[in-house]
Amino acid sequence: MAEALRGLMVPLLLPEPCFDEFFLRFHLLHIPCLKILVSKVLGYGIVVGSVMVKLPQVFKILGARSAEGLSFQAVLLELLALTGTIAYSIAHHFPFSAWGEALFLTLQTVTIGFLIQHFGGCTGHGVTFLAVYSSALALLLSPLPPSALITLLQAFNLPAIIVSRLIQATTNYRNGHTGQLSAVTILLLFAGSLARIFTSVQETGDLLVALTYVVSSICNGVIAAQLIYYWHVPAQGKKQW
Repeated sequence: MAEALRGLMVPLLLPEPCFDEFFLRFHLLHIPCLKILVSKVLGYGIVVGSVMVKLPQVFKILGARSAEGLSFQAVLLELLALTGTIAYSIAHHFPFSAWGEALFLTLQTVTIGFLIQHFGGCTGHGVTFLAVYSSALALLLSPLPPSALITLLQAFNLPAIIVSRLIQATTNYRNGHTGQLSAVTILLLFAGSLARIFTSVQETGDLLVALTYVVSSICNGVIAAQLIYYWHVPAQGKKQW
């Protein structure tokens, strides 16, 4: 039984020494191993949850047949940040539990970018956007880019996240409402980025990655605060909801 359990948990959730601490020596309060276990479970939870984080946003756009209130420029900057995280994590061989949500969020963000163009009457531009981004991503994940470029992309995450959220926050402020922004999506992004601060420190030990999630949490918190502030704006004060 112990060996079967070992095969399931090592190395997916626990390194070999921690498995021995928990299941052979029964040191269930071994703090370093508890941190690893919590980080792994939390990390995989974030990855699984990310599959559906932006689907409420996608469905809201499709239901309204409008992307009013969403900034395409903010989407592009968010994609740049997500792409940098994917490329940097793969290049540094970080465990999938430490960055996997970036992959699923990228797929959903690309979809939103296309829908913004499509419902804005620029379907051709949307198709071009999909083709260009797919080609750029394939190039970045190939062996061709130098490591310095990948590190630069990760470092650029900080200003990209700040500017993208500022663009969206400014759009919300000027409109006097949050348009087709999904409250579920924003709140899940906020919670996920907060949790990622702990898992990135625990699983990667990379301060640049951890700092990225600290900044992301603050910026997502600003958008979440706007959602709450504009929640009871009268219907006539909104162009569309």
